[in-house]
Amino acid sequence: MTDLAAVKAALKTQAVETPSWAYGNSGTRFKVFAQQGVPRTPQEKLDDAAKVHEFTGVAPTVALHIPWDKVEDYSALAKHAEDRGVKLGAINSNTFQDDDYKLGSICHPDPVVRRKAVDHLLECVDIMDATGSTDLKLWFADGTNYPGQDDIRERQDRLAEGLAEVYERLGDGQRMLLEYKFFEPAFYTTDVPDWGTAYAHCLKLGPKAQVVVDTGHHAPGTNIEFIVATLLREGKLGGFDFNSRFYADDDLMVGAADPFQLFRIMYEVVRGGGFTSEVAFMLDQCHNIEAKIPAIIRSVMNVQEATAKALLVDRSALAAAQASGDVLEANAVLMDAYNTDVRPLLREVREEMGLGPDPIAAYRASGWAEKIIAERVGGEQAGWGA
Repeated sequence: MTDLAAVKAALKTQAVETPSWAYGNSGTRFKVFAQQGVPRTPQEKLDDAAKVHEFTGVAPTVALHIPWDKVEDYSALAKHAEDRGVKLGAINSNTFQDDDYKLGSICHPDPVVRRKAVDHLLECVDIMDATGSTDLKLWFADGTNYPGQDDIRERQDRLAEGLAEVYERLGDGQRMLLEYKFFEPAFYTTDVPDWGTAYAHCLKLGPKAQVVVDTGHHAPGTNIEFIVATLLREGKLGGFDFNSRFYADDDLMVGAADPFQLFRIMYEVVRGGGFTSEVAFMLDQCHNIEAKIPAIIRSVMNVQEATAKALLVDRSALAAAQASGDVLEANAVLMDAYNTDVRPLLREVREEMGLGPDPIAAYRASGWAEKIIAERVGGEQAGWGA
């Protein structure tokens, strides 16, 4: 039998990091869709993120993206966050938007470009020092479009050299989280295309380097929970970028495409001890057509629901069925947990935390959406161009 009190206690300790860029304008590669009330500054992004935490109770940190969130005084930015009840989380680097990076960044054949890219990563570590962040999250668009365009092995050598320099710069309590993506924007080879490549580099770098699993960065049919289980077993799962996709990397709301997959992933996290370890649970989403703050709140709730179901798995019954080779019963134990309606349980958890039972309804009643639409007039809205 599952201890409901223990499940509730675990759910109250959950923390989902929201991304600053999800509060800005975004879209497809063809069009960015602007919305009213979108933040114009990093400070206003933090104001919105604070509302997500206020109504969910489990979104206490906000990831920054540099240079999208560049400011003169990062200590002041950290203070702005703390004044609103949140903290700054992972620092995300950007080595994909400059013209210099057309042929890559730290894997580029030109050492001048590689130097520029590594210097940016070192700048991000400086920002970590100023903000108190512990995580440097790296994703590289590096790769090639055509056979023969560049030397595949040499690009791995360049990657290893650049990562090693940044790794040596990390301070006590800081770590490097290396993300992978099997394709796009490079179409022939990608320099960090899969978890094995990321794992190999992190293993060589040392204990401060760990792998990030972006749930949208896999080929169709990939068993992501197997990857999660393996990385947890090896002590190399640093965190998640949660989102959903139907075809390629769509950055849709987590749990929207395949909530059963999210449940299976979270079960492996719970089973592998990742729920109470240093694994970072981050969202990495773009809300192109839906209202941004409610979408982020809903995403946090989706993670909560998958986690609650994973915590409800009767692990003793599951182990017994597995040991006896009862295939159907083992599957039934998992499905019983997945088919449980955990929304009443989560409403109880929120009420016990002093929150409204329905975060979306609480947000809509707060008047924040109307307030930011009225006040955020003029200036340049945050977002990315296409």
